[in-house]
Amino acid sequence: MFEAFEKHLRDHVDISDENLELIRAGSVKRTVRKWQPILQDGEVWRINCFIASGCFRLYRYSDDGADHTLRFGVDGWWISDQESYNNEKPSDYNIEALAASTVFIWTKEKWLELMEAIPALKKFNEVLLAKSYEASQRRIYSLISCSAEEKYKEFQKTYPSVFNRVPLYMVASYLGISRETLSRIRKEYTKHFKKLSGLHEGTDKSS
Repeated sequence: MFEAFEKHLRDHVDISDENLELIRAGSVKRTVRKWQPILQDGEVWRINCFIASGCFRLYRYSDDGADHTLRFGVDGWWISDQESYNNEKPSDYNIEALAASTVFIWTKEKWLELMEAIPALKKFNEVLLAKSYEASQRRIYSLISCSAEEKYKEFQKTYPSVFNRVPLYMVASYLGISRETLSRIRKEYTKHFKKLSGLHEGTDKSS
């Protein structure tokens, strides 16, 4: 399972086998049951969590009790509450597993220690933070400017495997639309896709 993290790391930076072993030794492998929380509001998030396999979501409740999904995390991604982590303050968010999952965890203290000892890991961490900031910008823009259909297409591109793994209301919550609207868009999208597939098949048969 650690091979998934190794590939993820080497995709971004060059690192020696010796330093990789130090990073492995500093980690803890953990299996998480479906629906098991790894963060509940009021707790402080003090870990770095890489998803080797599985699926998670970060969400919070509004004052009226509504459930708002902010992001999903799937195989090869990270999941965290960065605000709680950076400021060591109680979180307003929850993180739960949406499928049986395997993660690798580093405590904040251990991660900082490893970054001090391994320049490549520090560079890698900077890359992660930059990518996270860019993703947040894109998500904000999508929420304030895109149509429901455009949000759906962007979601399909970002999380191609999520629809088969999570309840529909969570996807609707993430997109900021109603379940009814999401169901309508999905039907239209599926109908359009089938029509295109039929046209391609007809072209293949006639060629």
